[in-house]
Amino acid sequence: MNTYDLGGRTAAVTGAARGIGYAIAERLLASGANVMLWDIDASSLSGAAARLGDRVGVVTADVADPEAVESARVKTVSRFGGIDILVNNAAILGPTLTTCEYPLADWNQVLHVDLTGVFICCKALVPGMMERGYGRIVNISSIAGKDGNANASAYCAAKAGVIALTKSLAKEVVGSGVIVNCVTPGTTRTEVLDEISEEYWHTQLSKIPLGRLGRVEETAHMVAWLCSEACSFSTGAVFDVSGGRATY
Repeated sequence: MNTYDLGGRTAAVTGAARGIGYAIAERLLASGANVMLWDIDASSLSGAAARLGDRVGVVTADVADPEAVESARVKTVSRFGGIDILVNNAAILGPTLTTCEYPLADWNQVLHVDLTGVFICCKALVPGMMERGYGRIVNISSIAGKDGNANASAYCAAKAGVIALTKSLAKEVVGSGVIVNCVTPGTTRTEVLDEISEEYWHTQLSKIPLGRLGRVEETAHMVAWLCSEACSFSTGAVFDVSGGRATY
């Protein structure tokens, strides 16, 4: 496994108790970073921390709650002395329904977690990064934010918003030492697939030219580079891990 030198850096990873977030935390640890796992699922957090080792801390946080995010920021800084890296991974799928059938309450919840949660976390952590003159932010969007999936309008709209937010924030912090990028995974083999119908994810599989689902480690490898000093001339960019599905 190729590694990047993240020794002395501290990362906050949201939605880190399982799936892609857990794989990202594991990969950053392997590169030498300290990692604070942020997740709303307290029971899964404790198990994840036990598996990952000593350079890991945990905090139970709802990324859509500004007070919870501020508390998580304070606890992370208290534990590790600062935050150099933020990976915004936490998200929910919402129901699989047509736009006309989609309940407004579910629409609002998906947008609030998947898009507003990214905004809240960035708003809380960027000032400290700018003050220290260094930061790496990686927002996990989705290929669905580029080309849309039928019967997932809220998720797709939120993930498209994450791409736009990434580009806006990156331009705002140019010259501060803070770099902001975005990753758009294709359909990836995680526990989330248990929440959708077999027919739905087979439809997604059929769109992938490489003919298989992504692996969480593949997204984690991309994120590790984006979190490193090796990523020095890419900001406001979108990096696909989609098996060839992306067309732009």
